[in-house]
Amino acid sequence: MSTSCATLPNSLKFDFSRPHHHNHRSSSICGFSRRDFAFKGIVVAGASAMASTVAAEPSKSQGLEKLVFKPEGYNYWTWRDRKIHYVVEGEGSPIVLIHGFGASAFHWRYNIPELAKKYKVYAVDLLGFGWSEKALVDYDALVWRDQVVDFVKEIVKEPAVLVGNSLGGFTALVAAESLQDQVKGVVLLNSAGQFGDAMPSPNESEENGLQKYILKPLKDIFQRAVLGFLFWQAKQPARVESVLKSVYTNSANVDDYLIESITKPADDPNAGEVYYRLMTRFMSNQRKYTLDSILSQLSCPLLLVWGDLDPWMGPAKAVRIKEFYPNSSIVNLQAGHCPHDEVPELVNKALLDWLSILPQAL
Repeated sequence: MSTSCATLPNSLKFDFSRPHHHNHRSSSICGFSRRDFAFKGIVVAGASAMASTVAAEPSKSQGLEKLVFKPEGYNYWTWRDRKIHYVVEGEGSPIVLIHGFGASAFHWRYNIPELAKKYKVYAVDLLGFGWSEKALVDYDALVWRDQVVDFVKEIVKEPAVLVGNSLGGFTALVAAESLQDQVKGVVLLNSAGQFGDAMPSPNESEENGLQKYILKPLKDIFQRAVLGFLFWQAKQPARVESVLKSVYTNSANVDDYLIESITKPADDPNAGEVYYRLMTRFMSNQRKYTLDSILSQLSCPLLLVWGDLDPWMGPAKAVRIKEFYPNSSIVNLQAGHCPHDEVPELVNKALLDWLSILPQAL
């Protein structure tokens, strides 16, 4: 284990709170459940938040700076002949922010300006999301792992801290497992992923002729029809606004900026097909990789910043991660699944406090 991955004090635990109004049964745009995504019609794969520039403006809701909207995006990197969008701001030791399902670099709008006062902050759009290319590939957790690994090696070019929300948290973990000493620490915000035995891939040779040539094609046709309608519904501004107000425990941040950032990328010609592939192929394969198998290979300090009001990934999951991986610290927040956009001032404080004591890392 490298010196940058030295163990933090196990007793370290933060607990922030703030006045809030919430619905304990709310859900989130950033979750990791195919049923919730599909039938609430709120995730638009590849129709995620718009990219942003490094310029900043005051936030009306919190008095924080936020990244200014830039329609054409900011920086682009060619990865495996695919166009990948990312934002970079600040100087110093690097931090890489990885968004959740259905989001993009834009979702870190309130975090990048504050963190960039002390660090060099990167926020990358995963393939198929945001301003990155809506590639027609078979999506798998390892695709995004490889993207982040290569991003650190080719763009960041030095050891970094990886920070991820939901799907981005799981991506940060699998990338850190591969990068090892190139990662000084990992921060998970209501991370996706589950414990348990990895599920083997189905053996297609066991399918009989009726299943393979008749039932499966009919199922695919039905799925395309249903998901096509849900995709169309999901990108309507009125629908997006309604859902966002129900899933954010702090609805003050549901503004025109956020709504437009979610709906505009849906105009990409490939966005509908990417949505279909994500909902049918990626979601059905997500159980192949488990948290216990990944954490058992990790060696660096881990910070868990958890929105305790998340109905999908509640605080018990953070506790279980810490029990399995003792080199962890927990920050409990009164927020939902996307605390970095709901209570960004508290998330920024938690990150900066933890980074300041990270042994020989930053």
